[in-house]
Amino acid sequence: MAVPFAAQSTLFSKPSFFLHRNGTFRILAFSFSISSFSTSNALSADKIRSKKWRQPVLSALELGGVQIAKDDVVRDDPTNNVPDSIFSKLGMQLHRRDQHPLGILKNAIFDYFDTNYSNKFDKFDNLCPIVSTKANFDDVLVPADHVSRSYNDTYYIDSQTVLRCHTSAHQAELLRKGHTHFLVTGDVYRRDSIDSTHYPVFHQMEGVRVFSPDDWEASGKDGTQYAAEDLKKCLEGLARHLFGAVEMRWIDTYFPFTNPSFELEIYFQEKWLEVLGCGVTEQEILKRSGKTDNVAWAFGLGLERLAMVLFDIPDIRLFWTTDERFTSQFSKGQLGVKFKPFSKYPPCFKDMSFWISDSFTENNLCEIVRGVAADLVEEVQLIDNFTNKKGMTSHCYRIAYRSMERSLTDDEINELQVF
Repeated sequence: MAVPFAAQSTLFSKPSFFLHRNGTFRILAFSFSISSFSTSNALSADKIRSKKWRQPVLSALELGGVQIAKDDVVRDDPTNNVPDSIFSKLGMQLHRRDQHPLGILKNAIFDYFDTNYSNKFDKFDNLCPIVSTKANFDDVLVPADHVSRSYNDTYYIDSQTVLRCHTSAHQAELLRKGHTHFLVTGDVYRRDSIDSTHYPVFHQMEGVRVFSPDDWEASGKDGTQYAAEDLKKCLEGLARHLFGAVEMRWIDTYFPFTNPSFELEIYFQEKWLEVLGCGVTEQEILKRSGKTDNVAWAFGLGLERLAMVLFDIPDIRLFWTTDERFTSQFSKGQLGVKFKPFSKYPPCFKDMSFWISDSFTENNLCEIVRGVAADLVEEVQLIDNFTNKKGMTSHCYRIAYRSMERSLTDDEINELQVF
């Protein structure tokens, strides 16, 4: 089991930052400790918020019809690890904007299900992303020792409440309420690395269909086989709806909440692309929801992953920009319009090296980098590591800074680095 860090664990052991400046190293005494569960650290949160590159953070917002105060999410609590930068994304709901690539893709998927299933599927795209650990993990049979439960991977509001890691967090509740055909779309939150395809907030769609014995008994197949074949037929049709006549293949895989489980891949733009994961719902989930005689299928897909391919969007940060040079390129109902890059601003690279302790994780480092530089950071990459005779290990990371809207100056980035 992945053990959460102690409330005031040291991230860097005997740390110093080594910054490239004009081709030479400058050594800076820059030691700090972090709380892996809170936003307080020696990088003063008040100083960070006051910097000109930081966006103002609202004190309250409405989610799923419920008023949420900032203090409800970002708390001075040893079990809280939600930073201001994540709270600022709550309520943005990019998937509900009809002229945004994510909203266009969501609506295209809705159109497929409405056309092929006579409006049988109930649609939910405004459910609150603040959920219990029971809903997020236990109800979908995520093992107690699964890595996704760790504070390194998930944003905890308190020990029993998280920002959902997946839209499956609503599956059990909707089943208990009697829904048998439904699609759930929403923003999900995971602590993650920094590069062009990963972001701590992204968007998923979950689909579920429940069958009764009357559906499969006349077919001569058992319920599991019937559901699996129906699932594959449905999702192959969805892939053709989105990508056209493409070659497809099914890969057997493992998910804790489905059995059997599959991944669908398509051959697109000269390579195999994973489209989604799916499977026949574990019977235990249905039994807990009062559906003892039923079988069901479920699928989940990432909207950003597909939208980046369909619209030729090269960097996941672009989905969050308000620059009209990006937003004006997309229109309601226009799936697959190819994005035309509007800038080629150069990156600014900075290297930093430090000794690490046993409790160091790259996700914690990335949280600190995002907390200081926000979306100016394009990538954080480990480029070297070294262990000395005393067993102490040093890591060297290269941080790539690049704005999608303007050129960055070396002095500007140096100020971030030494902050």
